[in-house]
Amino acid sequence: MPGGRRGRIAAGATALVTAGLILSACAASAGDLAKASCAHVTTSIRLYERAGTTADPAAAKRLHDRAYLELLAAIPIAAQAAYHDIQWESLSTTLSEANRVPESELLPSLRAQCRTADGSVFGQLPPPTTSPPGGGSG
Repeated sequence: MPGGRRGRIAAGATALVTAGLILSACAASAGDLAKASCAHVTTSIRLYERAGTTADPAAAKRLHDRAYLELLAAIPIAAQAAYHDIQWESLSTTLSEANRVPESELLPSLRAQCRTADGSVFGQLPPPTTSPPGGGSG
């Protein structure tokens, strides 16, 4: 039964590839997810800023719409990052406000949070640049 053997081999190969894909998806760190979310945020900010400098109102509207869609694409990725590591909760929360708050109001927070994500190494936050409150010794 050569046909049966080929079928089992094909099924086994398919199962092996599927398992590899699942494992690689699970291996994505929270930091990697935050960076992926921030890639959408960065694209959104660029589009939003271009919209603000475009003289044609129709073109500006299209750019604003594309910027908003990029923010929407970032939301589930940031939520996954926050699910895996609470340090990304603020990014997820800020993005979740995109449908209620104008993007212009979200930009300062998103820029800061994505600077943190983009500066992280191996999914860990970079060290603080200022001393913690009340942390002085003397």
